[in-house]
Amino acid sequence: MISNASPPPACRACGAPLTRSFADLGSTPVSNAFRRAGELTEPEPFFPLHAYVCDSCHLVQLRDFRAPEHLFTDDYAYFSSYSTSWLRHAEAYTQAMVERFGIGSENLVVEVASNDGYLLRYFKARGVPVFGVEPCANVAAAAERNHGIRSVVRFFGAETARDMVADGLAADLMAANNVLAHVPDPNDFLAGFAILLKPSGVVTFEFPHLLRLIAGRQFDTIYHEHYSYLSLLAVENLLARHGLAAFDVEELATHGGSLRLFAGHAGAVPEASASLRAVRVQERSAGLDTSAPYDGFAEEVRRTKRRLLSELIALKDAGARIAGYGAPAKGNTLLNYCGIGRDFIDFTVDRSPQKQGLYLPGTAIPILAPEAIAEARPDYVLILPWNLKDEIVAQMAGIAQWGGRFIVPIPDVAVIDPADQ
Repeated sequence: MISNASPPPACRACGAPLTRSFADLGSTPVSNAFRRAGELTEPEPFFPLHAYVCDSCHLVQLRDFRAPEHLFTDDYAYFSSYSTSWLRHAEAYTQAMVERFGIGSENLVVEVASNDGYLLRYFKARGVPVFGVEPCANVAAAAERNHGIRSVVRFFGAETARDMVADGLAADLMAANNVLAHVPDPNDFLAGFAILLKPSGVVTFEFPHLLRLIAGRQFDTIYHEHYSYLSLLAVENLLARHGLAAFDVEELATHGGSLRLFAGHAGAVPEASASLRAVRVQERSAGLDTSAPYDGFAEEVRRTKRRLLSELIALKDAGARIAGYGAPAKGNTLLNYCGIGRDFIDFTVDRSPQKQGLYLPGTAIPILAPEAIAEARPDYVLILPWNLKDEIVAQMAGIAQWGGRFIVPIPDVAVIDPADQ
């Protein structure tokens, strides 16, 4: 439990006082606040990265230290389309929704946090009317430029939904992939779905599953852009406050283990599916409605840190050269919490041109194009987006030519020899 002289923060979902710590990762910079060369000698802001769990509604969450408009800016560096596996995921989702719910040219699909059109492009290609809601102007512009996706550049919530309804919009299907965790006010956010969704409409939420985060020691998925860390239990509590109800769920492999939750207006949805009932049982069996799994997580985080550092120290002491692959937000949490800087990692690479030439926040590790791996021929490549491990190992299999190997940091440190794959 936390002992502080100041009043405890309030739960962003239910308002109860937050007195139970889940994971304290110290102070770190904002994970997507990449730096330019000329900024490296300037002071860099760090903010507490401390996750709590609400004893009342069981929502795991951060305190607010940065407003969303300071995190999701007009030069936001994350473009979804640079992951081929994520594009395949989006295309498969489109086909599944069209087949299951009969989505066609007479329907409207709205995606919240539509990014660069990575998903809506597939509905549009099938002749389905689409509309995006995206707060970052640069990625919304890419969706319009590359795929003709019409978007509104705003944060989504009740006011945005009311304005969209006033403009004649009403959604048959709403998609919200990996965005629910990014909103500081989940009540206002979900109120928007209740407003914009047609009476018989369906909304799907995808989010990393807290149960998998705990089991897989995925502490690096905690960063300032993620205000909340979601269980089915916590999300169903939130939905109920806004007249929404879940009716089905799918367990996905994405992001280290995610849920795709199907919901609609309460009273207009089918009864809970067997899959939904099964995940509820999983969470109760794991004790997510008690304090036990939350109280034990912090020590698992510290143990994972020690193991990774031990491996890297041993490799460096033996003279190994180590590069990184990727510049994801999770990687910046990992590096900053563990104290892994340029004394360990020479550089990292990323496929996104928007990140190349910049430097990771906190560690100032340079971000280069993927070709730099072949030029430098490092002995090891640390995979920072470990959830894309298979994709990256396949893309970079050429490191086997000089005996290079991969390091995967989560959930346990693993060394992969591509020659064995």
